[in-house]
Amino acid sequence: MHALHVCEHRSDLGAILIKGAGRLFCAGGDLKAIHAQGDDAPIYVRELLVYLHECISIIARCPVPVIAAVNGTAAGAGFALACSCDILIAARSARFLMAYTRIGLTPDGSSTWYLPRIMGLHRVLALTLLNDEVTADTLHRWGVVQEVVDDEAFEQALSTMAGRLVAGSPGASAAAKRLLRSSLGNSLEAQMVSEADALCTALLGDEAKSGLRSFNSRVRATDPSDDR
Repeated sequence: MHALHVCEHRSDLGAILIKGAGRLFCAGGDLKAIHAQGDDAPIYVRELLVYLHECISIIARCPVPVIAAVNGTAAGAGFALACSCDILIAARSARFLMAYTRIGLTPDGSSTWYLPRIMGLHRVLALTLLNDEVTADTLHRWGVVQEVVDDEAFEQALSTMAGRLVAGSPGASAAAKRLLRSSLGNSLEAQMVSEADALCTALLGDEAKSGLRSFNSRVRATDPSDDR
């Protein structure tokens, strides 16, 4: 949470990448620590969720793209964290698992909000109630994972993905992210008003002026008869 707060307020970042430091991406909550709390477990977990849920909120509202680099198993809240990011890239060996109802618990970390919207309600119900482990390739077929990469090529793929994002138009990317994120709670009409406002604002910015100028220069270069 602290790291994301720092990133959220830095103007020199083109992307944020979240990756597990070891062989897992994130295995979720520490069940031994939770069990050790006894009847105070709800108090302990509520405090943990303050930090986790703030992380999810920062990912949604920060202007730069956030990449989930799933290098290993993403289970429980780790699954939710990965799916809350803007782009999800996974190593081929990565595995995904809900894992809550298996031990008598219920999902958290935004999973009941994001996952039905990303995968569809019935798929998420099946994953949650049956606790089946799914592969990165399966989630790629379902449209959840944007790219699956062989393990030995994973680090290079992350660098390439981050480089593409950094080389983009940061202002336009931030506005596009806001539009897409806000659409989840907007009506069609309200969203189209937001689209028009964002587009007209972008047209006055340096990024759009430079982009349009470059596009028209290429058009003239490829079509000498074009006198626009």
